[in-house]
Amino acid sequence: MQDNVVVITGASGGIGAALAELLSGRGASLALVARREQALRAVAGHCGAQAHAIVADVTRRDQVRRVVDESLARFGRIDVWVNNAGQGISRPPSQLTDDDVDEMVRINVKSVLYGMQEVLPHFASRGTGHVINVSSMLGRIPFAVNRSAYIGAKHFMNALTASFRAEVQQAHPGIQFSLVSPGVVSTDFGLNALHGGPDSRQLPDSQSAEEVAMVIAEVIRSRRPDVYTRPGAHDRVVQYYDSVGADP
Repeated sequence: MQDNVVVITGASGGIGAALAELLSGRGASLALVARREQALRAVAGHCGAQAHAIVADVTRRDQVRRVVDESLARFGRIDVWVNNAGQGISRPPSQLTDDDVDEMVRINVKSVLYGMQEVLPHFASRGTGHVINVSSMLGRIPFAVNRSAYIGAKHFMNALTASFRAEVQQAHPGIQFSLVSPGVVSTDFGLNALHGGPDSRQLPDSQSAEEVAMVIAEVIRSRRPDVYTRPGAHDRVVQYYDSVGADP
């Protein structure tokens, strides 16, 4: 991790903040990105002099482009870009509105698309780079009905990531696109969901943000394309599709 320059979106709390503190302790230089300035600067302060806070809304392409430019101006290069910003929703599919769907795509898909597209020219110029997109088990198994539009957005993001990888690696095999899929994580995710929701910390079998951060750090090292954060998650996905009668 020493000397890596890592951009982390959604870095003002939860998984993003935990990852920032972990990587800073391993010698990485960090561009930390979020909308909440006070919380973001507090995280950056914990990470030391090699952490640079950038207040930006990553659902806006012009601001993502500014993050790229500011990171390059500060550090000279970007090695890893972690698309971690996102938001859930609490509403069953029969009650979804146009605004609900648009908001889930804007926050969970467009932010990722903008990150991949805007950092790609820099990675292509160097012939190397690594994008890590933080997905969800819900992007594999639709087991939470009230998260319906979020589930759809994560499936979209997963497909987009795989398609990006297939396209870019034809010309630039040194550029990797990885997916990391946590289950329930003990953060403010549930409380911050559109239309509210249960506190994720109170749900059974939740995982700490620090545990997820450790998995992401290992993905930076290994560059594996598709990783779950809990043992047995892959088998759970296979069992789900077996149970609904999907062909192997």
